Amino acid sequence: MANKKFNWGVLGPGRIAQQFGDALLAIDDAALYAVASSNLERAKAFAQQYHGEKTYDSYEALVNDPQVDAVYIARPHRFHFDNARLCLTAGKPVLCEKPLTVNAVETKQLIDLARAKNVFLMEALWTRHLPIYLQIREWLDEGVIGDVKLLVSTFGINVPKGETDRWLNPELAGGTLLDMGVYPIAVSQWVMGREPHSFSAQAYLGKTGVDELTAVNLKYDNGVISQFSSNFISDNANEFLIYGAQGRIHIHANFWAASRATLMTGDREVTVSKPLRRNGFEYEIEEAMRCIRAGLLESPAMPHAHTLANMELMDKIRTQIGLKYPFEK
Repeated sequence: MANKKFNWGVLGPGRIAQQFGDALLAIDDAALYAVASSNLERAKAFAQQYHGEKTYDSYEALVNDPQVDAVYIARPHRFHFDNARLCLTAGKPVLCEKPLTVNAVETKQLIDLARAKNVFLMEALWTRHLPIYLQIREWLDEGVIGDVKLLVSTFGINVPKGETDRWLNPELAGGTLLDMGVYPIAVSQWVMGREPHSFSAQAYLGKTGVDELTAVNLKYDNGVISQFSSNFISDNANEFLIYGAQGRIHIHANFWAASRATLMTGDREVTVSKPLRRNGFEYEIEEAMRCIRAGLLESPAMPHAHTLANMELMDKIRTQIGLKYPFEK
């Protein structure tokens, strides 16, 4: 596989898949090979735009195409579990948009299946693979801001939306926590290298029943607190701040897609810029390809344990704010 172009299949040519298709154009040894959609015309339009060879109106047909090296799942949250299970059962490596599933029970089942089938599975949390985060990790590991004390972040965009859009649709696992809150949770986990031992959460549930605004405090056993909010109803600073005993790190907006970070210690202020090659999705794609070619079952940059822990935390937050989807048992 290392000597040929890596053939990607895409399930669901929607908004997020557009970024994936565009990023593939920046990777020399990868290509969009096949696209599947319940709407064949959408699949054809996507394939034409991003130079795909095959289109299918059946997910099963794409998954069973022997020329597909791995599948990227970009459908609404509710369908991630069934789509990923289909791929893994067929022996196809999976890169699935975040959140990997709707709840931890589904996540655990997929991880177990991937290991039983000896097939690669990775949650597509692209933020963790961006070049600027390598610089931030260096600063943290060198201890230049001293012991971390407080994390503060927001992810809020006043997005135009209708009640039938997936963001507000409880049947599609809508709401801000799974869509946006997953980012500050995952970055907090990455900074801290551990899980919080307690949390408190509040939310505003709109008329469709999903969370349109969620605010959470995560508390760690060493006393560190991570404060974050996610919402669909206001435009926020959308930065991530890491406060230490001797300084702070400012991940500039939008932190989940950042290319700049500033280190401030005493009277020293240094801003580092790491421009994206394309749109940022290329780095998670390359990581998945590297792992698959190496025969790995998971990515060390986004391991199964991290995905499962984050899902378990979001389950608990949803319980506290009173958000349960109608299709959940």
